[in-house]
Amino acid sequence: MEVDERTAKWTSEHKGKRYYFCSPGCKKKFDAAPEKYIKK
Repeated sequence: MEVDERTAKWTSEHKGKRYYFCSPGCKKKFDAAPEKYIKK
């Protein structure tokens, strides 16, 4: 899913990079296991 960085309400940082989320639920899942969601 693409999220507009200018309007995203939820963000997290992982290894120096900022990630943007559409909902608090998505942010929570990412925060629990970021490597699972990062495309390599």
